[in-house]
Amino acid sequence: MAITAAQVNELRQKTGAGMMDCKKALTEAEGNFEKAIEILRKKGAAVAAKRAERTAKEGMVLTKISDDKQTGVIVEVNCETDFVANSEDFTKFAKNVLEAVSSSKPANVDDLLEKNPSIRDQFDELLGKVGEKIQISRLSIDEAPNGEVIDYVHLGSKLGVLVKFDNIGDKKDEFFNLGKDIAMQVAAMKPICVYREEVQKDLIEKEIEIYKEISRKEGKPEQILDKIAQGKLNKFYQENCLSEQAFIKDNTKTVTDLIKEFNSKHGIDVKINHFRRFHLGDEKK
Repeated sequence: MAITAAQVNELRQKTGAGMMDCKKALTEAEGNFEKAIEILRKKGAAVAAKRAERTAKEGMVLTKISDDKQTGVIVEVNCETDFVANSEDFTKFAKNVLEAVSSSKPANVDDLLEKNPSIRDQFDELLGKVGEKIQISRLSIDEAPNGEVIDYVHLGSKLGVLVKFDNIGDKKDEFFNLGKDIAMQVAAMKPICVYREEVQKDLIEKEIEIYKEISRKEGKPEQILDKIAQGKLNKFYQENCLSEQAFIKDNTKTVTDLIKEFNSKHGIDVKINHFRRFHLGDEKK
């Protein structure tokens, strides 16, 4: 079978083995990753082959916003220990990854490495220096041609957020502080989506069934279980949908209230399009 460059890059990231060693191992293993890792270990092709079994949950989340505030980039680069994450070599590499994503606009990590051979070289060099599993775990680019992308990175670079806003027009400067507050809201309150209409149907059904079962065990009559469940579901939306969450700086207002107040004051129709929240160790989506 034909082995693709993307497969070779993935095995290379997982093991730290050389490009040719990875390609040969994948060819011999007929594309089976676990078997290819075993082949590399048996051949002693890379001391780093055992790293594929380790967990890389430390590292950095970094963001960059373009000068016109219409493009935002977020990346997560991982390692195994906080010691390495705080090292000059790792920090420099993570920042170089961010700049490469910003300039080359890759579709994914494989595309990033394909478009930026220098990042591949730096990756190899870093692997040899630190002796840990290193991963460029995920990246994302958001563009808001009629709006603004605002970022927030929590102290320590373990958590980063991008929020895309639409319909801002020429009010970017006036909106910036509110936008930054909303990005901080995403970081602090961990919403799952912006609007209740975006909550997955299967999750809603699961929540309703849980609410009903709890009510049954409490002895509530069957005929009112739906009403009880809907009431609790509204509470679920208020806690998990960004637009309905109580604002962290003033819990008498929701995020939607803040947007409405700004729109009313400036005669525009700003809307939250979506957000991205990268936290070290989160399940990658």
